[in-house]
Amino acid sequence: MITKIRISLSDASEEFGMACQRLIPWQGAAEGGEPPVGAMACFLPSGSSSEPDCHNQDEVMIVLSGTGRLDLAQETTDFQAGDLLVLPRNQEHVVHNPTGSLLSWVSVYWPLHEPAPEVSA
Repeated sequence: MITKIRISLSDASEEFGMACQRLIPWQGAAEGGEPPVGAMACFLPSGSSSEPDCHNQDEVMIVLSGTGRLDLAQETTDFQAGDLLVLPRNQEHVVHNPTGSLLSWVSVYWPLHEPAPEVSA
């Protein structure tokens, strides 16, 4: 069975200081077992920034439209549509959209559920 999902701002809800559309897992995905990754489409309006985020999951951002800037730990880089950015786990990051157009990207992260912090003995 083919599952088709359209990436659309109208299907997004407020998360992390921007509009996000959860893509993976999709509605009904649990029937066939839970996928090992998660994905969401993110939409950041002109002149705004995402909330600071830090998680125990690796993440890849695939930029769909617009241009922006990523602050990751002590680094900053500019990016544009067509770029792929790799965000290592446990690094605080913020995405900025200083331009006049909507910035959009798909984030793929793994594992699907953030692991609990390790407890030292």
